[in-house]
Amino acid sequence: MAESFTDTPLLTARFDAALHYGLDHHRRQLRKGTPVPYAAHLLAVASLVLEMHGDEDEAIGALLHDVVEDGGGAAALAHIEREFGAEVAAIVLANSDVVDDGDRPHGAARGERRHAWFERKRAYVDAFPHKTPAALRVSLADKLHNARSILIDYRTHGDAVWARFKQGQGLATRIYYRELAAAFERERGRMGEHAQPAVDELRRTVDAITALAVEHQGPDTRMLFSEPG
Repeated sequence: MAESFTDTPLLTARFDAALHYGLDHHRRQLRKGTPVPYAAHLLAVASLVLEMHGDEDEAIGALLHDVVEDGGGAAALAHIEREFGAEVAAIVLANSDVVDDGDRPHGAARGERRHAWFERKRAYVDAFPHKTPAALRVSLADKLHNARSILIDYRTHGDAVWARFKQGQGLATRIYYRELAAAFERERGRMGEHAQPAVDELRRTVDAITALAVEHQGPDTRMLFSEPG
């Protein structure tokens, strides 16, 4: 089949500038527990958003979705709004867990940090009905790429993979991804027809992670945030 071309490219110099900004911000960062440059994740998320027929603002939001969370803070959010517009800034903010998982006040107990992680993740899922379709598509791309990576690494390294998340045998992470899969399924009607294959793939990937965990560890004691341990 012959290649297709357009006289009105979706991606403009704004996308190029965002790519350079995002790569520069994450230049020294690696994917958790791997030698893989973090840029691989940014490019994968942007690719998935474009495959969902997202627009340029969504593609830029995908490239920059972790800038605020990963050290940029309010100053980076202001820069993003100034350089790339309010829509992009809103997408980034909706996909930011501003407090890093490893942070906790001086003297706080480890259990307090775990509680804070749980509350932040639950709040992120609970906010889905209030997120725009654009923010949801970027979130879906982010979580799908993360889930794919977890599954591949779990198949390769076994339970050792959970050490990257500092959560023992990984039950909390698996619960979170089950909640995410269910939340995207509830909102699938708002994300458009081109997002549906990604919603379905996230469910299959999360179910495969659960099945592998059952093989390694036995049945999980909790399936969702709302169920008792």
